[in-house]
Amino acid sequence: MKKYGYIRVSTKEQNPERQFIALKEQGISEENIYLDRISGKDFRRPQYQKLLAGLKRGDALIIKSIDRLGRNYGEILEQWRIVTKEIGADIQVVDMLLLNTNFCHGDLTGIFISDLVLQILAYVAETERVFIRQRQAEGIAAAKARGIKFGCRKVETPEKFEEYFQMWEQGMISTREAAADLHMSHSTFYRRCCEKLKSQKKIL
Repeated sequence: MKKYGYIRVSTKEQNPERQFIALKEQGISEENIYLDRISGKDFRRPQYQKLLAGLKRGDALIIKSIDRLGRNYGEILEQWRIVTKEIGADIQVVDMLLLNTNFCHGDLTGIFISDLVLQILAYVAETERVFIRQRQAEGIAAAKARGIKFGCRKVETPEKFEEYFQMWEQGMISTREAAADLHMSHSTFYRRCCEKLKSQKKIL
């Protein structure tokens, strides 16, 4: 039997170290631990698919908790079926020993309990994902109601921009000098000049 570990974190900022430690304690070598930094909404994940392609009958896929496998109820159940039924590998969940398929081979009651617990936990995992999205939407709506605006704030055009634009167009001043006098970045001043030139061409 060959042991493989799978780790998933939703963002680049999340630290996977706790999962690494838990999997190494299970006797998994580092080269057999696969890490995805991606949402758990589906299984289109490069490292997971690579791991799945290498799994063979009798191997073990080990994860720290069921939500690290995914957060989509239907797809968790489908992946569980693929790994345990089609491939014939075992799944071990460090935080929930009751789900470990290698503990219940040949035991109908054990298999029933494992499948039942899996369905409950998979449902909870997806429900939590829905709640997270709902809380985010409610937070954004509340912030907008308080007058908070989202997105990039457009830099105000200085009052003397027109004057400096004319000077720049006539070659009397460089874009960097004009930007410095107007307390604008060089790129912003140049972009506004280009926009001004384009609008003049349209009028002509």
